[in-house]
Amino acid sequence: MSKAIIHSEQGHWILANLGKRVLRPGGKELTEKLVNTLQINKNDNVVEFAPGMGYTANLLLAREPKTYKGIELNVEAADRLEKRISSDTRKIINSSAADTGLASGSIDKVIGEAMLTMQADHRKLEIIKEAYRILKPGGFYGIHELGLMPENIEPEIKKEIQRSLAVSLKVNARPLTQEEWCNLLKEAGFRIKTISTAPMHLLKPKRVLKDEGIFRTLKIGFNLLRQPEAKKHVLDMRRVFNKHEKYLMSFAIVAEK
Repeated sequence: MSKAIIHSEQGHWILANLGKRVLRPGGKELTEKLVNTLQINKNDNVVEFAPGMGYTANLLLAREPKTYKGIELNVEAADRLEKRISSDTRKIINSSAADTGLASGSIDKVIGEAMLTMQADHRKLEIIKEAYRILKPGGFYGIHELGLMPENIEPEIKKEIQRSLAVSLKVNARPLTQEEWCNLLKEAGFRIKTISTAPMHLLKPKRVLKDEGIFRTLKIGFNLLRQPEAKKHVLDMRRVFNKHEKYLMSFAIVAEK
């Protein structure tokens, strides 16, 4: 059992505590496109890496897969989700996505969003290889991650963006270019099937309204007014996103075993 807990100073948990549900870099629209591309059905055994607050889990469960397992490292988040969705066919496992403990070749579809970005490159590959291991031949792995552009981005700019994101988000954020993401998947043995993109507008007012709806957006705004420290952190994150906006992108990639 993992002992990892939620670090409330990390950017994604601050946003979650303010009431934000959609915490993916490409927003609700790119998540829905990824889920649709995976074509999950009632015969599928589905695994989600790092379900977090459970937004994508709800989309997956609405398709009534044969089984669903969420692999969640944070014990607090795992406990919250376990209470909400646990049943005979729906489980939350408090474990690392790099070591799920699941049987090889037992899963039809694996999905993970906004979690590989927060890993060192060698750790990214470990998680991707675990997805490959647990998937059946012909199974699909879908990821939705923060990316960089253009492909020939200067190394110093890339390093500065990663440093700025790590300081602001309080996580080791290491986004990659589209080619770099695809190469990691290929290195693990996958074949790329589809690639979708979206601007990284996580904290843009129009995106927040589109993702959250008017009432939840108002709730988030009200919570920001009541929590000055959280507001300061969110504004700093938005400043960093805006500063590097022309280099940031969101990728949703589906790969086949």
